[in-house]
Amino acid sequence: MFFKSKEGKEKILSLYNQKLNDLNIDYSEESVETKFGATNVIITGNTKNPPLLLIHGTGGCAPLILESFPNLSSKYCVYAIDVLAQPNKSAENRFDMKSLEYGEWLTEVIILLGLNDVTLVGFSFGGLISLKTLELNERLIKHVYLIAPVYIVNGNPLVGLFKMFIPLKKFIKTNNDNYLKKVIKALFSEADDFAIQFMGTTFQNCNMDFSPLPIISKQSAKYITTPITIIAAEKDIMFPGRKMIKRAKRIFPSLHDIVLLEDSKHVPSDKNFKTIEDLIIGKNKIK
Repeated sequence: MFFKSKEGKEKILSLYNQKLNDLNIDYSEESVETKFGATNVIITGNTKNPPLLLIHGTGGCAPLILESFPNLSSKYCVYAIDVLAQPNKSAENRFDMKSLEYGEWLTEVIILLGLNDVTLVGFSFGGLISLKTLELNERLIKHVYLIAPVYIVNGNPLVGLFKMFIPLKKFIKTNNDNYLKKVIKALFSEADDFAIQFMGTTFQNCNMDFSPLPIISKQSAKYITTPITIIAAEKDIMFPGRKMIKRAKRIFPSLHDIVLLEDSKHVPSDKNFKTIEDLIIGKNKIK
């Protein structure tokens, strides 16, 4: 099971609902019954607008990714997906990252929601899910935006070990906030109190998956025809931006655009999220 206890799950869902309420947006919430388990979706914006799926990263949830992109619903009908086996309202079933199950799951969600010509926006682990979907079947997808995505390159494992994984393990063992602060410092360009609280509560109350992260093969990447925009973070220790751009140019024939967020760590700043949002909406073009 993903949650360690019923009490832990209640703590996380309380924070989830708090954040959702704080967004102060008009939304509907729908549970989609897939063969992989129930998937919670938060829908905001005019349903007559083109559909956009927002897919959060590890340790995230739909309200947090919605907070990063408050204006997407002006142009799109936004479907923020609670990824399975994460601190949110979806089922606790975990997939094999090496398989295409994440792609199968998201494709089923899209079909059950009755969507077509979908724009995918995947942050971090949401990038892996987006690419798995393209590998499986591209026909429902119009464009993909990958923000500091998992699955293209990995960083130096020793740097990740000492700056993030060792402090994280020590935090889980001791609940000492000093270790949590080290993890936050390694991952976030900036972090507010809620993000720190949510991550700390997640690490203490959830069984996190520390499996090695796969990368897409050149063979699989070359068959993808959907336009891909990659937003890479220069100071990302897990998925280094310049290394990512170099490989992406080499393996993706459908690469549409590239953005390098200079001085950004894995989780971009509010200012950089605004830049990304403007790019998706079409307000600016960055090279």
